[in-house]
Amino acid sequence: MATQSFTLNNGAKIPALGLGTWQSDPGQVKDAVAHALRVGYRHVDAAFVYGNENEVGEGLKQAFDSGLKREDVFVTSKLWCTYHRKPEDCLDEGLKRLGLDYVDLYLIHWPAPMNPNGNHPLFPKHPDGSRDLDTEWSHIDTWKGMEKLLKTGKVKAIGVSNYSKKYLEELLPHCETIPAVNQIENHPYLPQQEIADLCREKGILIEAYSPLGSTGSPLFQEEGVQEVAKKHNVGPGAVLLSYQVSKGHVVLAKSVTPSRIEENMNIPKLDSSDVQALDKIHKAKGVTRFVYPDFGVNFGFPDKQ
Repeated sequence: MATQSFTLNNGAKIPALGLGTWQSDPGQVKDAVAHALRVGYRHVDAAFVYGNENEVGEGLKQAFDSGLKREDVFVTSKLWCTYHRKPEDCLDEGLKRLGLDYVDLYLIHWPAPMNPNGNHPLFPKHPDGSRDLDTEWSHIDTWKGMEKLLKTGKVKAIGVSNYSKKYLEELLPHCETIPAVNQIENHPYLPQQEIADLCREKGILIEAYSPLGSTGSPLFQEEGVQEVAKKHNVGPGAVLLSYQVSKGHVVLAKSVTPSRIEENMNIPKLDSSDVQALDKIHKAKGVTRFVYPDFGVNFGFPDKQ
């Protein structure tokens, strides 16, 4: 699995399995990244707002010092909401923390510009506690700034994250460069077929985060997942990761445990009946979205209308 890859719409290869770093505890990220790269991962997903890009950078440095070449590792980072007016500033800060000259992929983390001069550098709020949004700036303006980054050499590809069909349809008519990726929450409780179909039509690759159902891995207990796992004599995590790759999606597996990091590489090849069985789960159990920050924005997802 760690060696399988997909091709982005700019011709670059992206490994199908990536190491996610969201919500990884401080002090553990460096070792997790270094171990993952040592055992064969070639894709690391990071973000400015995760607050651990310095540790990701330390893990990358350790791998490079051991002989791994920079060009052999695919690194993603993301533009945070308070930097929508100044993408290059956020990118430069991230590159410094990561210890890199460029990232392979840079994403708009959420299409929700926030006040860059608010009362907090990352999560500005109004006195009533509501999010301090930058209502005079749009995600379309942000994308134009992202496109300019391609000319700097500091990013190889650009894309979006947490985009619904509605938001992507707003953006596409204004694009000189079509997003290479849309990174979204995706699992059998939330297949997001509407946006997945649009992305496939437009040549935009889906990257699946929270493939196990986010914190606590709630999908591990799902009967349909367990049945497929029993069939292949693997754990439910292996099935949920393979589900994404079988659908043509990149999948991000988050772990800081060495044994789990290695286990996530050894996942089965599902057949069409397996995928169909997993696709049916949300129809019987309902749609569940686990990651939806309270930005006070309607992002256009059908399950959140």
